Amino acid sequence: MSASTALQGRTALVTGATSGIGKAIAQNLAVQGADVVLHGRDQARGEALVKQIAAEGGSARFVAADLTDAEDTLRLAAEAGAVDILVNSAGLYEFAPTAVTDAASFDRQVAVNARAPFLLVGALAPGMAERGQGSIVIVGSSAARMPAPIGAAYGASKAGAEILTRYWATEFGPSGVRVNTVSPGPVHTEGTKAMLGEHTAMLDKTTARGRAGDPSEIAEIVSFLVSPASSYVNGAVLFADGGELSALPS
Repeated sequence: MSASTALQGRTALVTGATSGIGKAIAQNLAVQGADVVLHGRDQARGEALVKQIAAEGGSARFVAADLTDAEDTLRLAAEAGAVDILVNSAGLYEFAPTAVTDAASFDRQVAVNARAPFLLVGALAPGMAERGQGSIVIVGSSAARMPAPIGAAYGASKAGAEILTRYWATEFGPSGVRVNTVSPGPVHTEGTKAMLGEHTAMLDKTTARGRAGDPSEIAEIVSFLVSPASSYVNGAVLFADGGELSALPS
């Protein structure tokens, strides 16, 4: 991808930016000229990505935070400062049947997938509204609309984030802040490889495209949603699933 100045002068906070979809989003925004605040839990991976973006002519800094902790999430917002773009990409999934999903697992998934975006929007969107512009994107999941025999807690947490998108679009839209969700289907990432192992190829059988997506494809959609090209898109849930046919079996 060639360098661009489409987002020059804008600051973006991307959660979950050190791997998978979040990393692709952060790199994409940096290429377009945004100053990117990278969030993750691993300091070494964060610093490596900062160096990589700098080597490619971009600007980034890293802030570590644990999104299962409410106070640490608010600290992340404070250290990020005034941002023009917020991409809530961090996600936690612990796929298991309901009967063996304990309260702690449920709480962790809701904390990262729904509560963290709620706290970050509450801390950062008012500043965007005061400045009269801003864009917020939630990276959702097709699990919010395609039930499976496992992963109910994850699906519920992602469905919660989708409805928050509509509320925030209504709350902040009149002040120039747009809020949208991109809902990926199966995507080949480090996380899916770790979860499925040698069965990763199963993902390619679940879409009408005959393949799972690449993180860069989701990043391009996020780029569209934060750009002026999508100025009339607000409160939308954009499906980016390759024409998903079914969820993975248990």
